[in-house]
Amino acid sequence: MASGDRSLIGRAFIVLGAFDATSPRLTQSEISRRTDLPLPTVHRLCGQLVAEGALERRSDGKYQVGVRLWEIGALAPGAHGLRQVALPFLEDLYEVTRENVQLVVREGTEALYLERLSSRSAVTVVGRAGGRLPLHASSGGLILLAHGGTELLDDVLRAGLESFTPKTITSERILRATLDEIRRSGFVVCREYLNVGTLAVAAPVRESGGNVVAAVSTVVPVEQDPAPLLPALVAAARGISRGLGGGGLG
Repeated sequence: MASGDRSLIGRAFIVLGAFDATSPRLTQSEISRRTDLPLPTVHRLCGQLVAEGALERRSDGKYQVGVRLWEIGALAPGAHGLRQVALPFLEDLYEVTRENVQLVVREGTEALYLERLSSRSAVTVVGRAGGRLPLHASSGGLILLAHGGTELLDDVLRAGLESFTPKTITSERILRATLDEIRRSGFVVCREYLNVGTLAVAAPVRESGGNVVAAVSTVVPVEQDPAPLLPALVAAARGISRGLGGGGLG
């Protein structure tokens, strides 16, 4: 592939990277400001991405991610296989809790939500399917961070522990102690780390080699006792692990 082609592809991904959970719809000017790409370049790239279905242009002139990207993303072997195995167990867990049930994987130094099951009456949360959250502030993220190795932890600490509520972990000492406890207990309970008024619990999902590849979490009102949730949560995580060849280890 010619260098010019690689440059074009790189700029196209930069444009797509301008969209996130807080800004799912953007004008060309907003994309230009977020990416530092010249407006004529953004105009040309947006036209090409719309033609290929990677972006959609709304009637108000703003752009949003196109369905074609979701179709391509669904073909990713890891994500597709994991979600397919996990969904029946997530549905069972949802029937028990009737609250937010989530499947989380790691993408760099962030937690990526592959799936979320929820109801209208469920407690409001920040994350959403396809969205990302910091590892140190979310229950699923903490599970993944606990099993991600020292290099990942160093990267997270170097980036800084952003505070979302007064109870978010922002101390390296407390974070390290929390991760140690997760590795001992096999689960985590987070009270208002990310959202005021919520409590989240999470457990690890393991592949055939025993490595933690995902986390299952559920988010409930903060006044709810987490103890009754844990057996169902751990059972769901172990069921998914068995489906991945992980031997049911939680």
